[in-house]
Formats: sequence, structure tokens, C-alpha cells
Amino acid sequence: MSPRPDPLCGALAAAVALLLPACAVGPNYAKPSAPAPAAFKEASVEPSEWKVAQPGDAFARGSWWKIFGDPGLDALEEQVSPANQNVAQAEARYRAARAAVRQTRADFYPTVTGAASVTRARASAARSGSTAASDGTTTPSPVTTTLYGASADTSWELDVWGRVRRNVESSVASAEAAAADLENVRLSMQAELAVDWFQLHGYDAQKELLETNVTAQERALHLTRNRHDQGVVSGVDVAQAETLLEATRAQAIDLGIGRAQTEHAIAVLVGKAPADLTIPPAKIGVAPPAIPGLLPSELLERRPDVAGAERRTASANALIGVAVAAYFPKLSLDASAGFLSGTLAKLFSAPAFVWSVGPSALATLFDAGRRRAVTQQRRAEYDEAVGAYRETALTAFQEVEDQLVALRLLAREETQQAAAVAAAERSLKLAENRYQGGITTYLEVVIAQSAALSNERTAVDLLTRRMTASVNLVRALGGGFEKGKAP
Repeated sequence: MSPRPDPLCGALAAAVALLLPACAVGPNYAKPSAPAPAAFKEASVEPSEWKVAQPGDAFARGSWWKIFGDPGLDALEEQVSPANQNVAQAEARYRAARAAVRQTRADFYPTVTGAASVTRARASAARSGSTAASDGTTTPSPVTTTLYGASADTSWELDVWGRVRRNVESSVASAEAAAADLENVRLSMQAELAVDWFQLHGYDAQKELLETNVTAQERALHLTRNRHDQGVVSGVDVAQAETLLEATRAQAIDLGIGRAQTEHAIAVLVGKAPADLTIPPAKIGVAPPAIPGLLPSELLERRPDVAGAERRTASANALIGVAVAAYFPKLSLDASAGFLSGTLAKLFSAPAFVWSVGPSALATLFDAGRRRAVTQQRRAEYDEAVGAYRETALTAFQEVEDQLVALRLLAREETQQAAAVAAAERSLKLAENRYQGGITTYLEVVIAQSAALSNERTAVDLLTRRMTASVNLVRALGGGFEKGKAP
């Protein structure tokens, strides 16, 4: 006679048979389209080598700030990743997202629990047997029993409709979005530091210019006082020279506010208290880096915010499948095995062994439209994510165009401003010669000096703006002008 099949093995075989044809309900993800130009409007390049942008946040950014060739900036930038607290928060969110992936993946496997118990119970005397007394009467006697038990229970959801798979798909996409967020925060903090660095040294250049003018104006005031003492000029000229000098000193002092606050901001970016960082004064000692003649749109693949928005779209799409799976019965396989005995010594003996196994199905028959509402909510959230993705992509192109036009026009403006500075310096020289020759009053010198100082400060400001626009272009391109290697 053939051996009788084990019911447990039969149930497991049936579960495998159910899982084989299983499919994941809900829409399969397809990356939504996003408007992308063939070429940047402000780049003035041939569009033949350009292609539609794709998220590529896995490409290594590298030390993109080294294109500026500033050792002081390099030293500070290296401190951002390990010390900046915004980066630390984003990194913690990324680790939490990865843990969530492991949590959802655990649903693929059975859940096993163990239990041990000791139960002592007394049955009702009225329902138990009777005992005979010496006088021949019978009296009900209660029965007290002790029951020992030890068992292991297993429950395994059969992912026939793909609910677990869609959950895992959503959590994986969310973790990838968190990774993109981490890269975006890191890039933003690095770029903000570079902007602050050049603004700080822009303040230093402005202050050096003002101090140079203060020195020159002090000499001019001394000369004017001597001429006044000799009766050559009136006291009005002395008052005008004093006014110009004091106004220039006040401007130099006022720059200290912005300079100090920018230094404090840099300290926080590198994870230090403002009191723990002092940056020596220095002018901007580097020129804006050369921008490549061709900026392929594939560089926008390096935008981590674009990649993060696309991954959130994928996550929202997977959650639609989770909502749709709720319409179908939840199938599971439950098994239990253990020992049950009235005496502890015989608990783990063969006669005390008990087991049970069997599939189960749980279906919601009526929920007053709850599942339909959840599905509609998930679809609306997906549409929202698609809109956010497309808006992020458009914003990325806008930011690149903004910085390209800024660099192009600032370069032209800087050329024109250099001519204005040269003309102002010639005018000042002529005014000083005319004053020393007694042809004009000191007012003409004051006007010429003010014009020259204003134009010189504007030239310094233009250089600062060009440097910060270069940083912002790097940030708009996702970090660096060259495509890196995937880590």
C-alpha cells in the first residue's frame, strides 16, 4: 500500500501552485514624459548632440568646486559632507528609507511565533462526577486540572495579487528618492558655501577699495587744510573734503555687517559655531571658470531633485497597485505545531504532539466605498507626483537658462564697467589738477571722487556676481561640468 501523503506537504504544494501564476494588479510604471528643449536658448550651441534629459543622480559629482582653483574654498568644502547638519539629517532620512525597504521585504516571508503556557483550571462541581459518602449519599466533587503547552505558529501571506510586491516597489522608489534628496542637500550646501565664500571676499575687496580711498582722501583733506591756512581756498572746500572722508569711512564700517554675517553663515555650513571660525580678509583671487561651448542636456540628468521627483512618481504609481489589491481576497497559509500535556514530564513526548495546517482567505464584502476612495486617492497622488516631476524638470531648465544669461550679460557689463572706471579715474585726475591749479573749487573734486569710487565698487560687485553666477550654474547643472562615473 502506498504511503499516505502528509497534509502539510500537500498544503505547501498548493501554495506554490497558487503563487506561480500570480500577478501584480495595478498599473505598471512608465516614466512620465517631461517637456525638454532641444538646446538651451542662452547657450548658442548646435543642438545636434543634445538629447532628452534623464535622471542620473547615481553619477558621482566629485569635487566640482575645484574648477575655481581656490585652495581656501577647497579646504572648507571638504568639511561640508561630514559636518553639515542639514546633510546629516538627509543622510538619516536615507537610512530610514532603506530600513523601510527591508521592513516591507520581510512580508515576502512567513511570520513565525512561539508560545509556552501553563493553565490550571477547576471544572464546575455540578458538571463533574459524584463521590459516595459513608452514609450512602453522594456529593459532587470538583475536578482541577493543569495543562502544559508549547507551540510554534506560522502565518504566510500568499502574494497572489502583488500587494506585497507593490509595497516593496513603492518603498524602493522612496528610498531612491531619499538618496536623491541627500545628494541634493549636499550639493545645495556646497553651492551655498561657495556663494558665501565669494561674497565674503567681495566684501573684503570693497573694504580694501574704500580704505584706499580713505587714505587718498585723508591726504586730500590735509592738502586742502594747508591751502585754507594759506588763504587760497575757503572753509567750504575743507568742509566738503571732511564730508567726503567721513562718508567713505562710514561705508567701510557698514561693510563689516555683511562681512561678519556671511562669515557666520559659512561657519554654520561647515558645522561650527560662528565663534570658532575666522576667515582672514582677502580679495577674490580667481577668475570665473570658462564655460564649455556645448552644454549637453544630459548634464541635467545629474540634477538630484529631478531624479527624486521621478522616483516619487514611481512610488506613487506602486501604491495604486496596493490599493487595487485590496479588492481581492487576502490568501494566507497558517500552520501550528506544538505539544500539549497534563503533566510537565510528558510535555515533549510523542503522544503530546499536536499540529494543524491550512489555507485561509479573507475578503471584504462591504466597506461603504472605502477601497474605492483609497484607490481614487492613490491615483490623485500619482497625478500630483507627475505634475511635481514635470515642474521640477522645467524649473531645472529655467535655472540653467537664468545662470547662462546672467554670465553672458555680466561679462559684457563687466567690460563696459571697466571702461567706465577708466573714464572716472581720468575725470578725477583732471579735477584734481584743476583744483590744484586754482581753476575750480573742491566740489568738482568731490563729485569726481564719488563717481570714481562708485564705479570702482560696481566693478568689484560685478566680479562677485559673476563668481556667484558660476557657482549657481554648477548647482543648476547638478554639480560639475563633466559627467562622472557611476559609483
